[in-house]
Formats: sequence, C-alpha cells, structure tokens
Amino acid sequence: MKNIILTAAAASMALVSCGTVQSLVQNTFPYTANVLVSTGVPADKEVSSTATASNVQTWFGGNNNAKIKDVRISDAKVSVVTPSGGNLSAFKTIKVYISSSGTGERLVASRTNISTDASSLTLDLENSGFLDEVVKSTGVTVRTVYELKNQTSSDMNLRIALNFSSIPAN
Repeated sequence: MKNIILTAAAASMALVSCGTVQSLVQNTFPYTANVLVSTGVPADKEVSSTATASNVQTWFGGNNNAKIKDVRISDAKVSVVTPSGGNLSAFKTIKVYISSSGTGERLVASRTNISTDASSLTLDLENSGFLDEVVKSTGVTVRTVYELKNQTSSDMNLRIALNFSSIPAN
C-alpha cells in the first residue's frame, strides 16, 4: 500500500512539473496599440492607423538576438478605451497587420460583419504562419485598418491587444 501511495505521489509531481515546464518553455508576450477614430471619418471607407511597437524589442532581445522561435499570434482583441461606455456598434470591419524593417506586412487578425454593441471584441486569427522574422527585427509596426458602418458622434480611442506565443530556440 505504501508503494502505491509513493508511486501515485511521484506520478503527480511529474505531471505537475511537466505543466510547469511547459508554461516556462512556451512564452506568451503582449503588445498593445492605440487607435484614434475621429468623428470626421466617413462611413463605408477603409481607414488605416499605424503604431510602432518599439517596446516589443525588450521581450526579444532586439535585432535577431532573441532566443525564441516559432512565434505565432495567439490572441487579438479590440476594446473601446474612450468614451466611457462606448461600444463597437459603428464598426463594419477591423483588420490588424504586423510588419517590421525589411519584412512584408502580414495580416494577423480581422473581423468582418461586426454586429455587436459590446465594448470589446475578440478578433479572428489569420493563418499568418510563423512571425519570427517580423517580431525579431527592428521597428515592429502594427497597422489597423477599419471601416465604419456610420460616423461616430465623438472621437473614439481603441486599444488593439495582440498576444504572441513562442518557444525557446536551442
């Protein structure tokens, strides 16, 4: 009986440590971009807003020195920051692209036919493949393209929150 209890305890510790190792090995890191939607933006016209992600380099070690690989987009969300109590009902589509110095732009998340009056929305992830080359380069840029159903009655600030996942490089 004592051997069964010891074996069960050892197996439990092994399973718990595997979960801990997996969470340490698989890194997740965020980036947020702010987008201003002005009152003068016309409906039914695509508008673009670009933000530089210079702080992303701190997670990667910058300039291809990062010891990570297999970087993928793992989550993307848009939220209304202001006005307080604002919602996303004026939006028709939202697309989020990522690029960096020397790399082409890649669509990482989007949502079309938006029909919600919520203040936040999870975007659909695009099959953008591995983003190692983009995020490990200098000057990471996030470009948000949106189209409104109708003009907003006041300026609106949005936060685009992107989460990336990676594994350590050998």
